Amino acid sequence: MKKDHYTRLEKMYLAAPINDYYNPIIDITEGKSEIEIEVKEDFFHAAKAVHGSVYFKMLDDAAFFAANSVVIDVFLLTATFETKFLRPIASGKLISKGQLLQDFGNKLEANSRLFSKEGTLIATGKGIFVKSKTLLKTIDSYKI
Repeated sequence: MKKDHYTRLEKMYLAAPINDYYNPIIDITEGKSEIEIEVKEDFFHAAKAVHGSVYFKMLDDAAFFAANSVVIDVFLLTATFETKFLRPIASGKLISKGQLLQDFGNKLEANSRLFSKEGTLIATGKGIFVKSKTLLKTIDSYKI
């Protein structure tokens, strides 16, 4: 049952129209997720490094799916998310790893870390995710 939930979340994530642009790979397990994308020059700001919006997306997505991995009935929403930028990156792969920290019932806390393919820590994030009224079973891309 849980493995089916993880697979459905992965399919839902990959089906989101925005991910056609990023072309990510995702793996979800109990309280954890890992997302990987290849850096493209399209992601750069004027100083030729990856824009912070990409860092935020990778961190938020990883923490979000770590949290939603333990919620099997509804879609979560990001309520707050704090991002710490540690260093720039301009090539290679970005790998975000999310982990559920606490489940308070209607809200969950999760963190994430963003790495280069060599394992260098690029950024960190931490957020609160709340349960929405949207049932997962009503989302077409969640259905198998």
